[in-house]
Order: sequence, then C-alpha cells, then structure tokens
Amino acid sequence: MSGRASPTLERSGSSGQTGEAKAAAQLSNSVSVRGISYTVRERVGPWWNVSLYHKKWSRQILKDVSFHIESGQIMGILGNSGSGKTTLLDAISGRLGHKNNLFGEVYVNGRQLKREQFRDCFSYVPQSDTLLSFLTIQESLTYTALLTLQKCCNSLIKKKVDAVMAELSLSHIADKIIGSRVFVGISGGERRRVSIAAQLLQDPKVMLLDEPTTGLDCLTANQIVSLLSELAHRDRIVIITIHQPRSELFRLFDKIAIMSFGEMVFCGSPMEMITFFSDCGYSCPEQSNPFDFYVDLTSVDTRSKERELETYSRVQIIVSAYKNSEIFSRILAAIERTKCTKELPPIPFKNKDSPSAFYKLWILLRRTTRNFSRDKMGITMRLLQNLLFGLFIAFFLLRLRNNLVKGAVQDRVGLVYQCVSAPPYTGMLNAVAFFPPLRAISDQESKDGLYKKWQMLLSYIVHFLPFSVISVAIFSTFIYWTIGLYPDASRFGIFFAVVLASHIIGELLTLVILGVVQNTNIVQSGVVLLNSAGVIVGTGLVRTIEEMPTPFKILSYLTFQKYSSEILIVNEFYGLNFTCGEANSSTAINAACIFSNGIQFIEKTFPGALSQFTVNFLILYAFLPGLSIVAILSFKIRERIIGRQ
Repeated sequence: MSGRASPTLERSGSSGQTGEAKAAAQLSNSVSVRGISYTVRERVGPWWNVSLYHKKWSRQILKDVSFHIESGQIMGILGNSGSGKTTLLDAISGRLGHKNNLFGEVYVNGRQLKREQFRDCFSYVPQSDTLLSFLTIQESLTYTALLTLQKCCNSLIKKKVDAVMAELSLSHIADKIIGSRVFVGISGGERRRVSIAAQLLQDPKVMLLDEPTTGLDCLTANQIVSLLSELAHRDRIVIITIHQPRSELFRLFDKIAIMSFGEMVFCGSPMEMITFFSDCGYSCPEQSNPFDFYVDLTSVDTRSKERELETYSRVQIIVSAYKNSEIFSRILAAIERTKCTKELPPIPFKNKDSPSAFYKLWILLRRTTRNFSRDKMGITMRLLQNLLFGLFIAFFLLRLRNNLVKGAVQDRVGLVYQCVSAPPYTGMLNAVAFFPPLRAISDQESKDGLYKKWQMLLSYIVHFLPFSVISVAIFSTFIYWTIGLYPDASRFGIFFAVVLASHIIGELLTLVILGVVQNTNIVQSGVVLLNSAGVIVGTGLVRTIEEMPTPFKILSYLTFQKYSSEILIVNEFYGLNFTCGEANSSTAINAACIFSNGIQFIEKTFPGALSQFTVNFLILYAFLPGLSIVAILSFKIRERIIGRQ
C-alpha cells in the first residue's frame, strides 16, 4: 500500500465504528441476505440444431451469498463482468424471473420479505438512464411525483420535487432539457442524478444502484459515489455495483464486497479487506489501486484451460479462507441477532400512495404530450408526411378524367391502391419513431410499481389520435379536390374516414408487434411485410378475389385492406358515367370501352361490394378497438417476458 492510501484507509476504518454508532445501529434499519443462490438452465445449441436445442445445461449464477448492512452505510460490490453483481441486485430487489431457481432469504429489519413486498421496499436505479428527452429536469421529476403520490395540491408536489433537487444539487439546472444523443442536453452525470432523484421521490430507505458510474469520467464518477455516500449517511442503506473505482473512494465505502463467478469472495470494511488479503498472503503493492489489485486477484482467467484451473483454484482457496474467517462469522451472527431481536423498526416501505388508474392515465397523457410538443421536427413530419405522399400522387396523376380510353378506370384504381397501402405505412413510421422511448421508460417505471405498461400504451394511443386526424385531413382535402375525385361532400367524408382508419390501423398494428419484439428494425420489416401481404391478398386490385385460391380468399377476410379498398371503390365509382374518346384504332376503343358506368365496373370487379358497403365500413372500424385490445394484451405478454429475464 502507498503512503497516500493508508490515511484514507484509517479514516474509512474509523467511520461509523464507534461504540455510540454501534449502539445506534441496534435500532436502525438493516438488510440481511442469507444463502442466496440462483441457477438458470440454458439450451445447449441454437434453434436450428434440433437435437442440441432440446438439451439444457444448468449454470449457477449466484452461490450461497450472504451479507448484512445497516442504515447509514454504503456498500460497494466489486467484480469483473460476469461475476454476478447485477444478478445479486436483481435477486435482492425481487426482479429475477426464474423464481423456482432462486434460493435463500432476504430480511429487512429481521423480517423475511414476501415476494410482493420487494418492489415496495427497495429502490432500484438501473445501469442505463431511461428519461424522456424533451422534458426539463423539473418536469420529469414532477410527473414522476404525480404518478407516485396521491393526487394533492401542486404546492406540495413542487415542495417535494424542490427538496429532492436540492438534495442532489440539481436546482440550478432545473429548467434544462434532458436531451439525448441527437441534441444537446444535460451531461451524463446530471442524467444519473436525475435517475437517482426520481427514486428519492418515494423516500426509500434502501437504495440499490447498478453501475452508477458507467460511462462517466473519473471526476464525475467520484462525485456520484460521494453523493451516494452522503445519501447513505442520511439514515439510508445504499448498495451499489461498481467497476474499477479509484483508490480515493476507499474512504467513502463502509463495506466492500468482492464477487467472482457468483461467489462472495469477501465482504467487510476496507480495513478488514486489507488485513484479510494480507493474512492470505496477498498484500497490496505500494502505489497500486487496492480495488484493481484485489479484483484481478479474485478473477478467473479463461484465456486457457491451464490458467482457468490455476486462477479458479486460487479463488476457491480465498473463498474458503473467507468462509472460515471471523469476519464472515460476525456477518452470520449479525443476521441471527437481527432476526431474534424483538424491538426493531417496522419494514421501511417506500412512501407511495398510488393514485387511481384514471388519474395515472391522465398524468401519462400530459407527460407524453408535453414531451413530444417540443419535438418540432417530429410534429412537422407527423402532420405533413401524408401530404408529401399526396403531392407526389397529385403531380403524377394531375386530374382524373371520365374518358375510358385515357385511363378513367386505371387511374382511379391506382389511386385507391395507393390510398389503401400508403397510410398504414406512414402510421407505422410514426410508431417506430415515437413509441420506443416511451416503451423503455415504461419498462423501468412499471417495475417500480408506478403504473402498468398498458397504461402507457393507452395514453400514447389517445395522444396520437388528434395528430392522425389532422394529418389525414390535410392529405384527404388536398388529394380529393386537387385530383378531382367524385365531387360530393359526403363522399369526401367517407374517403377521409377510410384513409384515417387505415392510417391508425397501421400504427396500432406496429404497437402490437412492439409489445413483444424489442428490435425496431425487425418490427418495421414485419409491418411492411404484413401490409404488403394484406394489400396483395385483400384488395383484389392485384388479382381479383374471385380468382384467388380458396386459402387466400379466406385469408382476405382477415385483412383490413379488403374492406377499405371495397369502400373506396364503391365511394368513387358509384354514379360515375364513362365516355370513349378518340383513339388511333377502333380496336383500342372497343377494348377500353367495356364499361359505360361505374356500377358495371363495381359489379364486375368487386361483386357484392355495393350491398356490403355499410357492413364493410363497420368491420373496418371494428379493427381499431380490436387492435387496441390486442396491443394491450401484447404489452401484458411483454411484462411477463421481461419478468422472466
């Protein structure tokens, strides 16, 4: 050890170790973890290798992990990637899905927690910050407070938010936009403090943080750890996982745990760590960072079989020495003593007085609207993307004519084809662009118990409906009267209603797939494929439905494109009379002039569409609530899938 590090260790060793502190600890909150083990079963081979895919092998992620920590203390969990640090936090917080493979007990104030109590007791800050980019810090925390606390006056909410911002030194930047990779906002360290502040709004007594210094420079990382140490010393328990901390942080930790291959190699105070490893024959060299030295010492080198066996054997010797040490005996004794103590504080549940489901929907809708209202480019594209498509069609078709020789039928059929196929695609683009950030934050906040994932989904659906109406109204007004479709106000209303339904269905269909598929590129490809298949099978514009094979004919009834295309065909062709103009040959005229009016075309190409007009309209709009329900179910499935990961 260097001379510079020794005074630091001495300060750490004296921190919280006086007799008065120990006496106070008898009445403080405590977290005890006893014998936590966790095993997962993984498939041997990939899905395309059938024989290996059906075989599974067990892998132990955590093995008999125990520790004890009390209020006013901060514990850092160290270890290389794959050592089990994050899994341990997930086990403590009750976030592990494979519950049948999880063994051991978690006690808070000597009482074993029930599975449903974990979320209400522990505050969890994940490694990645999930924040809405266009909100200010104060707005982000205010909406979180509104979702957390029972509906009350704005002054109390503001007072709570201001107090938390002051505690985390965010008051001076309260009105700054959070930002993202696309546009500049607050720094990485400030984003991390906002994530911590969001958890503090519920006044948790136990805080778990997964790699809070990841992606931060050394100075900012030290500031974050120093801040967490201060939070712990304000009558809280703080447990963090941390990767390669600097030696200057020794004085900030009350306890240090080192993990390797899912086992707890050591857990105790910094001074105890130095003494323990020295007694094992591994003294930290001078001018070396003890964190780095002991983590490297307890890591398994998998670069070769020989090195793996050698380093694993060394780790097992250290683990055995730790399990037989007085340090570990004191931990077990503290756990038993806490369990047997009669006068202990009650379980420190978070301060959460959850509002009603309707009020949560209202808050989520307000937050979503406020966030997207600042995205000027996003709003512009959402409103005008259909119009841009309409401009291309208008310049291509110019004005529709009633002359059969000059394309009266073909031009109208082509326009219907585009109006059926394009609006769902623009709806898909909206969902892929705007919803994934909301999905990410709902994954986190639903784990915290603020609301259900489907509530975020429903608020987004309500949010985008006005934009869809305005966007389709702009497109319909321009395309209908510019190109010269059937000049009737009621016909225009039907045209607008059909295009609007198709546009919304496209966005809802995308939301359904986003509920179960994480990758947006796969979602986009899937929706394009489904939309293209629906147009080919359902519209009858590529091949008439009567000429299709029976399986495709049956499948067409499941596509919304069948109903939208038939409605638009009837809406445009009913009542039209065609003429035959001049042509170069009488053969061309005879070939073109097979219809004298639109009704003949409808009955020839779409038999039954006239009599089914109202039914088709009702079925088309039945897709809207139907897909909304399916989307909600898909997000419930997503909640279960994430819970099992």
